[in-house]
Amino acid sequence: MIVQHLIFILLLVGTQAFFTWLAVVNLRHSEREVTAEKEWLADEFEIDDTDQLLDYQRLGAGVGHLQAWIGLLVLLLVLYSGLFSMIIELIDGLDFGLVTEGVLLFVGLVIALTVYSLPFDAIGTFVVDELFDFNQQSVTLWVRDLIISLAISIVLVGVIATALLAFVVWLGWWWWVAAWLFVVAFSLAMNVIYPRVIAPLFNEFEPVQEGELREAVEEVFDRAGFECSQIYTMDASRRSSKVNAYFVGFGRTKRVVLFDTLVETLDTRSVQSVLAHELAHWKRKHIWKGLASEAIRLGIVFAVVGYLVGAEWVYTMFEIDPTLTYAGIILAVLWVTPLVRWSSPLSNRIWLDFEREADAFATEVMGSGEGLVRALTELTRENLSNPFPHPWFEAFHYDHPPVPDRIRAIRSESEGS
Repeated sequence: MIVQHLIFILLLVGTQAFFTWLAVVNLRHSEREVTAEKEWLADEFEIDDTDQLLDYQRLGAGVGHLQAWIGLLVLLLVLYSGLFSMIIELIDGLDFGLVTEGVLLFVGLVIALTVYSLPFDAIGTFVVDELFDFNQQSVTLWVRDLIISLAISIVLVGVIATALLAFVVWLGWWWWVAAWLFVVAFSLAMNVIYPRVIAPLFNEFEPVQEGELREAVEEVFDRAGFECSQIYTMDASRRSSKVNAYFVGFGRTKRVVLFDTLVETLDTRSVQSVLAHELAHWKRKHIWKGLASEAIRLGIVFAVVGYLVGAEWVYTMFEIDPTLTYAGIILAVLWVTPLVRWSSPLSNRIWLDFEREADAFATEVMGSGEGLVRALTELTRENLSNPFPHPWFEAFHYDHPPVPDRIRAIRSESEGS
């Protein structure tokens, strides 16, 4: 059993140590590249204060990894102090049955994680984002969002946990197959539920009325051969000055959402280019391909979790009754999570290709790539994004190519067309 404990601790601590080291390497690489390309950044991105960009990256990475390391320390203390086994015994003593007890455990875990994240979220919002003029929300709005998010998480986790544990009771060892299929179906359903039920709880969505913006959007749709009557602007500026846009939904439920910050920041041609890029993900079936690849990845994860949940040693490591499957699921997830993090370059690689194809599509649809280039430079400047990630950091964390690479590819595409 000592061997399993050593492997477990090494897997958790070693994985976090690698990603922390990778963040440090990335920051040093970015500092060198930003210094070397300072003149180009000023000309292309109009970024004169590169120290501000680097400081934002340093603070963001610092807070994130501090949260990760403290969380890992707390996790190990809970497991190896016997507190986790005590909690499981207490829940088992309620004698509510496997499903109800498991739902209580999972919901309790969601609440505990939310409480733990509170100070770090507050620092990120009211210290880091405030320092760099991103934060636009009041404490009251932040607390309101927190309460609503927690309530939604409890409901969603309760539904998923109920289904997963019911499958355990009904199907025995094969529970993980049904659980995998359920989670895939649930993910698809959320693409419809989120924009219509959840998102409006946080933001107001105003239909884009007849006018210049509506005409610009519909022009892109005509060029791309795309139909969508649901076009909205979202009051993102209530919370942040960051710029973005997204598409969501399937079939008749699909909708276009433009951040009001995007509309206010970018010129019309750039907004059209961003839309053309997003449309490419539908026209080129990237959404469905991405969902299929993620479903395969989830299938592998669920298969490993299913094996671990059925392995008695996973329970005996922490003196847990092997019949309490809900505890086994949590322990199995702890084993699998580092492996999922190590596999992230595989899924990122798929989307990197999709993003390059979407940039090429937008360039073709708009007849030129300069609108998209202006959008990318504006987004980078306004969001203080890192234009020069280390290649290894990019592999593990980026599902979009670095902006300088995208700009070169877009201009090459424009010249070749």
